[in-house]
Amino acid sequence: MQRDFTYIDDIIEGVVRVMGRLPEANPKWSGDTPDPGTSSAPYKIYNIGNNHPVELIQFIEVVETALGKRAKKEFMDLQPGDVVATYADVDDLMEDVGFKPATPIEVGVKRFVEWFKDFYGIR
Repeated sequence: MQRDFTYIDDIIEGVVRVMGRLPEANPKWSGDTPDPGTSSAPYKIYNIGNNHPVELIQFIEVVETALGKRAKKEFMDLQPGDVVATYADVDDLMEDVGFKPATPIEVGVKRFVEWFKDFYGIR
């Protein structure tokens, strides 16, 4: 399984950049052939994601490294509703505000674990 993990600071950066850009109506929008990402109303939906799927087992290994301990893993078959892979398409974000989240999973998880331990006084 693959997931497109995104570090929180990248999400915040994307939101702040998008907030500084007023959306515009798409004059080419048509109800006959609707584009779900735009409309005749002035709004736009952006996907703010890392755009780099990571194997779930790699994510677990990165968390293990950051914590300095091994996880107890219990592998199961796919469950109803499970999605094999997620992947953020950030083309519109790049085109409109010039930003693409890029914090590597190793950096983001390490920073999060450090923050979590500090916030909760764990050592």
